[in-house]
Amino acid sequence: MATTYLDSLMSEREKVLVLARQHWFILFRSIILEITLIVIIFAATITISLIPSTAPFLPIIILVGLLLLIFPIITGTRDILLWANHQFIITNRRVMQITGVINKNVIDSSLEKVNDVKMQQSVFGRLFDYGDIQILTASELGINVFRRIDNPINFKTSMMNAKAALENGQVVFGENQPNIPSLIAQLAELRRQEVISEEEFQTKKAALLSKL
Repeated sequence: MATTYLDSLMSEREKVLVLARQHWFILFRSIILEITLIVIIFAATITISLIPSTAPFLPIIILVGLLLLIFPIITGTRDILLWANHQFIITNRRVMQITGVINKNVIDSSLEKVNDVKMQQSVFGRLFDYGDIQILTASELGINVFRRIDNPINFKTSMMNAKAALENGQVVFGENQPNIPSLIAQLAELRRQEVISEEEFQTKKAALLSKL
């Protein structure tokens, strides 16, 4: 049974290899105004409350301060949720981009259809390890752009490795998710189809069994 929205998107034997988000700079830039407003409102409320002449109105001052805090807290929470739910995923079969908190938007590209991957990093991107990744595919969408993704080099490398493994008839599983019997069964099918020889099958089978 699927426990998360991402789990519900996974097909049989499909595993998540990499899950990334936009760099934390993006989140910070989104909530810096809200943080500033919260600090200003809180400081102003405390300052006004400490003035002796305002003592009779202290409950009203505190109430007004709390009411003013509601707006930046709500918008800041919204920005955090949007950032947390904007995910970039590599599985052993495809690469995906998921956006939205309640209303979800999913764009995915089969690794088999990925023709080329272009990565762009500015000076600050190289310093703070973020960048844009463009995935050129043979699908109708053509280009899937992942903007300001965290650790783009690792993401690009992992995607190309997963694509190469898929093209070579291998099945890649995420960390701590081995499925040795399934891998052996797939190797046996490749042997039956004469994609690999009996010797290659036995070698790969022995290597997998050694991990049990």
